[in-house]
Amino acid sequence: MSSDNLSRTAVATLTAAGPTAPPPTTTPTREGGRRDRYLDVLRFAAIARVIVYHTFGFVWLTYVFPAMGVMFALGGSLMANSLAKPDGRPVRKRIRRLLPALWVFGAVVVPVMVVQAIREGDIRELPGFDGLLTWVFPIVEPPGTAWAEPATVVLWYLVTYLWLVMLSPLAIRAYRRWPLPTVLAPLAALIVIGFSGLTLDSAAGAVVLDLATYGSCWLIGFAHRDGRLAGVRLRVLIGVAALTMIAGGLWAVTHPTETGLDLNNIPLAQGLYSFGFVLLAMRVRPSLAWLRRVRVLDWLVTAANARAVTIYLWHNPAIGVSYPIGDWLDVWRFGERNGGVLCLVIAVILTAVSTIVFGWIEDIAAGRKPRLIPR
Repeated sequence: MSSDNLSRTAVATLTAAGPTAPPPTTTPTREGGRRDRYLDVLRFAAIARVIVYHTFGFVWLTYVFPAMGVMFALGGSLMANSLAKPDGRPVRKRIRRLLPALWVFGAVVVPVMVVQAIREGDIRELPGFDGLLTWVFPIVEPPGTAWAEPATVVLWYLVTYLWLVMLSPLAIRAYRRWPLPTVLAPLAALIVIGFSGLTLDSAAGAVVLDLATYGSCWLIGFAHRDGRLAGVRLRVLIGVAALTMIAGGLWAVTHPTETGLDLNNIPLAQGLYSFGFVLLAMRVRPSLAWLRRVRVLDWLVTAANARAVTIYLWHNPAIGVSYPIGDWLDVWRFGERNGGVLCLVIAVILTAVSTIVFGWIEDIAAGRKPRLIPR
């Protein structure tokens, strides 16, 4: 089947459901009153992949599992579910659940960053008043120093997530009226940016680029939530996914950066590849009945989902500290590979400790009873 035929079939399927079509039983956010464990497992896998990638820097991981695209698709599905509920104020609730964890992170990182800058005798790198305000409400990535960059480099995700949440009420209205054009709009903007060679090197430009890169993944979450994605024929979906993933891979090969073919540093390749991967990841519905029988893994999935923001914020500082601890323990006597694995173990332990210390903030933000260890 040609790409034109694939596109026409996808258009027909997406538009046939109509803006008021009820979601089918194959794609609910909850099943029988219980959370959709497949979505929970996807988020758990994405978090684990991010930690491993930031520890070892394996470029191939960005192709095996484009974690950030998956995270944004999950966020879009949950946001669409919130917008469909009659209790209102979904944007306010999502922001309230996101920001307290950032405030606690900033309350630790910013003072340490200031002290370190004073010790080094270079306070020119420190953010001004405007920069500090973005640590309170991050409409752009909160600024930091070069020393603190390993900790602050992850904050772009929260900025992008915040903007997608705020834009979702408008996006879902457009999606209900023009589903397929709305889903493709961010990807189309990314293609224009990529082929035009437009440089978006300002703080605001970085936000625009990230929204274009991952916006379509977020909107695929909308299609997952209302059942339109499940209504697309599987062979059509596989064809579209294959085309976009191949296109993303080819763009990466022909536009390598200093880090080689790492998708995280090639926005157009990342956007295309993540789009295709997310189409398939959000469509499949594997049975996870076995998960309940593996109680430790079942609990880890639950805990990681309850503390996702905390884990994401604190895993990079934990990785940064794991290497000095590894040096102190002389883990490298076991060889470079084994030493790296032991540093990963140390980083996971430190992340778990940080999550116990700070994670209960997420309970309060969500209106739950605070617990050091989530159930």
